[in-house]
Amino acid sequence: MRAQPTAEAVIGGVTGSLKEPLTLLLGRYDEAGRLWMVARTTELTTAVRRGVGRRLTPAGSEHPWHGRNFSAGWGASGELEFRTVKPHLVAEFVADTAVDASRYRHPVRFVRLRDDLTPHEMPLFTT
Repeated sequence: MRAQPTAEAVIGGVTGSLKEPLTLLLGRYDEAGRLWMVARTTELTTAVRRGVGRRLTPAGSEHPWHGRNFSAGWGASGELEFRTVKPHLVAEFVADTAVDASRYRHPVRFVRLRDDLTPHEMPLFTT
């Protein structure tokens, strides 16, 4: 079996409910401290939804993505409906190599939460 390289990013939002998120919206900070969306996960399994959902904290209007719109993408039209969460959890994921302007072009696969990393230990977002 071939080893697949992984990467990490901050969980900044979710689709579905906070208690059992369907997908995760992942971001990285730039040098100025702005949080940019870099990836969206594929749908999470039921067990992962519940486990991650227990750790999420809703964010208020102070969240960097409050009032932002993201394209639904990947074959869907319109805007993505999502909920912001406090960006304090780091997710490890597997992705293909299709990266465009520091954003993953295809959905990524969630691997696990990385309690040993903080959001500011992630690689910086660059354009």
